[in-house]
Amino acid sequence: MQLSLSRVHFPVTTLGPGRRLGIWFQGCSIRCPGCISADTWGPGQRRLDIDQLLTQLVPWLREADGITLSGGEPFDQFEALLLLLQGLRRQSPVDILVYSGYPLERLQPQLRKAQGLIDGLISDPYEERLEQSLALRGSDNQRLTLLTPLGHARLASYERPLEAADKALDLMFDANGSVWMAGIPRRDDLLHLRDLLQEQGHQIQTSAHRH
Repeated sequence: MQLSLSRVHFPVTTLGPGRRLGIWFQGCSIRCPGCISADTWGPGQRRLDIDQLLTQLVPWLREADGITLSGGEPFDQFEALLLLLQGLRRQSPVDILVYSGYPLERLQPQLRKAQGLIDGLISDPYEERLEQSLALRGSDNQRLTLLTPLGHARLASYERPLEAADKALDLMFDANGSVWMAGIPRRDDLLHLRDLLQEQGHQIQTSAHRH
């Protein structure tokens, strides 16, 4: 089976504890207004066999303290997500945190099928109009659900208000000069960055403000 993939990065330090492997799915049917990852909405053209992807991830999995899956919307490719989770669980004992824009209640059938494979889930759509005061979440309606003992051990400490350290962002650069950010930026952080770079003579366009 193939998976529509946006990107993979290691290490990510802003989406859960430790140095994490970040995997972003491509394609999202929810398309929350104000989403910082609007570049992952479309179907994309990069499809990989899951076995091939798992093989490519082996060197990073040996070093990763955890894994975070986001997108895009992972549950829009549920069968591929399930196979990927099974493969990751076989290869690594670390915690797996998954982001979804679907309400928790809607995901119950999928979570039953994935029992034991997802340690922590952050669910519910991003709401641009709501406060942003909780760790790992873009808006305060989003819920952190701990699904396994490992999830409780590794992720329970994130059921708290934002702290100064939570405001960091990871930056990554690809071969064509694009800059990717991982983390949960505060409202208008990207606009402030754009303004700062424009003052220095640089041009920047963010996917969050193309839609």
